[in-house]
Amino acid sequence: MKIARSSGVVVALAAGALLVTACGNNLDSSGSSASSAAPASSEAAASDAGSAPAVDGTIKVGFVSPETGPLAGFGEPDKWIVDTMGAWFAAHPIQAGGKSYNVEIIQKDSQSDAKRAGEVTGELINTDGVDIVMAHGTPDTTNPVADQCEANATPCITSDAPWQPYFFGRGGKPETPFKYTYHFFWGLEDVAAVYQDMWGQLKTNKKVGGLFPNDPDGQAWQGAFPDFLKPNGYTLTDPGLYPNGTQDFSAQISAYKKAGDQILTGVPIPPDFTNFWKQAKQQGFNPMIATIGKALLFPSSIEALGDLGNNLGSEVWWTPSYPFSSSLTGQTAAELAQGYTDATGKQWTQPIGFSEALFEVMQAAVIKAGGPDKEAIAAALSGLQVKSIVGDLDWSKGPVANVAKTPLTGGQWRKTDGGQFPYDLVIVSNSLAPAIPTGGKVEPLS
Repeated sequence: MKIARSSGVVVALAAGALLVTACGNNLDSSGSSASSAAPASSEAAASDAGSAPAVDGTIKVGFVSPETGPLAGFGEPDKWIVDTMGAWFAAHPIQAGGKSYNVEIIQKDSQSDAKRAGEVTGELINTDGVDIVMAHGTPDTTNPVADQCEANATPCITSDAPWQPYFFGRGGKPETPFKYTYHFFWGLEDVAAVYQDMWGQLKTNKKVGGLFPNDPDGQAWQGAFPDFLKPNGYTLTDPGLYPNGTQDFSAQISAYKKAGDQILTGVPIPPDFTNFWKQAKQQGFNPMIATIGKALLFPSSIEALGDLGNNLGSEVWWTPSYPFSSSLTGQTAAELAQGYTDATGKQWTQPIGFSEALFEVMQAAVIKAGGPDKEAIAAALSGLQVKSIVGDLDWSKGPVANVAKTPLTGGQWRKTDGGQFPYDLVIVSNSLAPAIPTGGKVEPLS
């Protein structure tokens, strides 16, 4: 069995206690990799069976995410996910339409660049001949990937971007949905509600500073947040959109201080927030609470801030405490997260669950379609229902035809007392998802 870009990697799958040693490299000149779920020969031993399962064909899957660049936190677990899923499908080919299919996964790095994301998707479709494309990691990745797939009549599954910038940012209209491209994630209405629930646990003056970059996320959040905040008496200070990579945030900090903002929110990329927050502290801007999308999702972002990271808040899409299991492996969220830590030595990170769930949706669509026919897969995605490791996905409910929503909670990063890692993300708001347990209450920034 061949798992690309890894050698001697031991993958632990809780379901069935599957242990797989992955070996062999297959790296192309563009920096992408192909992870083949096919055994080396029909006589090769499968990991949890005496011989390799008999197969009738191969389904080629493209996988695009930002493995490098300022959005690399989103793609950090993806090599492990791709290797793990390659091993899983090697032992468990997809059964669809009375036939058995291997899964070959071709992984591409968007390099955190929208143009690059579109280019590598074109390569996957036109050169590699994939049957389906999957992608995640902010609208900078999902939108150009989905646009290429829609233009080339190739089914596409995406995640990790609020549904409004994904759908409306691509020119989507509810009355004329896309045919080939489908997405699962939460929406801006959800993150605004979670943040306000967090803010409401403290006594503040309800004045909010908004930190919005000039990118698809920032534009969407800037446009939507005033309407979401106004009914609950919050006012927003908006100094205007700034370019990603800004080094000096003095103008924004001055505006927040002048307005007396006690709350901070926004959706900057991780390096920009690190610069902003250090400058804010130097210049005396000390809000009572900060809830920041995108930048504060990852342990590495918090660790970069040292002591300044304690009690910073963010939306929480997925954690090991989420009460969901994989429709593929049967693993719980906790088991998947622990498998990642055991294999890599790294702390769990939110995209792990959503990257795995892409493969769950892919398999469900292929089974419903009866095989790898592109038109049939696209039709199957419309109205598909999957009980996944990130929650129950249902494309029949909307909010628009191409989107299934996922549950959302809110959390704060807390220093651990001698734990394995310096910080842990504690859920402090579950008002939108009461089935997901909290681990504490909101605490003010020191």
